[in-house]
Amino acid sequence: MSKKKAVIRSDMTRAQWTWNEMKKHKVAYAMVAPYMIIFTLFTVVPVVLSIVVSLTNFNLLEIPDVVWLDNYIRLFLDDDIFILACKNTLIFAIIVGPVSYLMSLMVAWFINELPPKIRALVTLIFYAPSISGQVYLIWGTLFSGDSYGWVNGILLDLGLITSEIQWFQNASYVMPLCIVVALWTSLGTSFLSFIAGLQGIDRSMYEAGAVDGIRNRWQELWYITLPSMKPQLMFGAVMAITSSFGFGGVVTALCGFPSVDYAAHTIMHHLDDYGSQRFEVGYSSAIAVVLFAVMIGANMLVKKVLSKVGR
Repeated sequence: MSKKKAVIRSDMTRAQWTWNEMKKHKVAYAMVAPYMIIFTLFTVVPVVLSIVVSLTNFNLLEIPDVVWLDNYIRLFLDDDIFILACKNTLIFAIIVGPVSYLMSLMVAWFINELPPKIRALVTLIFYAPSISGQVYLIWGTLFSGDSYGWVNGILLDLGLITSEIQWFQNASYVMPLCIVVALWTSLGTSFLSFIAGLQGIDRSMYEAGAVDGIRNRWQELWYITLPSMKPQLMFGAVMAITSSFGFGGVVTALCGFPSVDYAAHTIMHHLDDYGSQRFEVGYSSAIAVVLFAVMIGANMLVKKVLSKVGR
């Protein structure tokens, strides 16, 4: 029977075979259709339009004027602030991305060993900062530039400084403080996915591992735990990359826009500057395309690295 089917399929074109398969599994396609329609309309179409608009000079009022690659040439050869934004974004991504990812994994691994009731409480404590919409108020109070700021107050009381430090108005402190805030709020969705992945591992695998020669918890982590939760690891990596490259809202709330000497100016800030304030839509679309390409490249690199886990 299978040989007969193979013969029939060999006589069909690829399009005919695909159409027959779609009719055969029409219920499954109907179930997937709402997501695919929404994903196409709100993700695929905007990306394609952004690529097209990036080749134009467009201000939302006049008909777009096609300039081809002029926006990209201007971006890399005539925009010093963009180059600085790229450097700041890479610093954020290189530090915040891997550190937040490993921190989420290690904290999730630690919490997974706790009793269920304590685990739920500790998970809430660690997850709370990532869902707080007013997180900048806490850090704004801690590092306020007057004597009422807690850090300034403590340092003045200890005699370590003689006058208040303007933390978020000093280029030397802006980037480190923003990185700390980013790490503090990084235990978000990926953190919860790691806990879910750890909870879903079959405990009998650890018993089998002990029989096969695994002798300590680190070997369990590398040879059993991580390979068993590769989907969660990949999801967490994508979320960490996305958040590290897209970090900008808290920086604006703490440091203003733009930050002093553009010390914490990222690609997202540059995109917002040209897209939402100057209305140079073609140029801002070119910035968005560059950011999209960098994020795709980072995701591909991480996927390649994670494929080696547990080998």
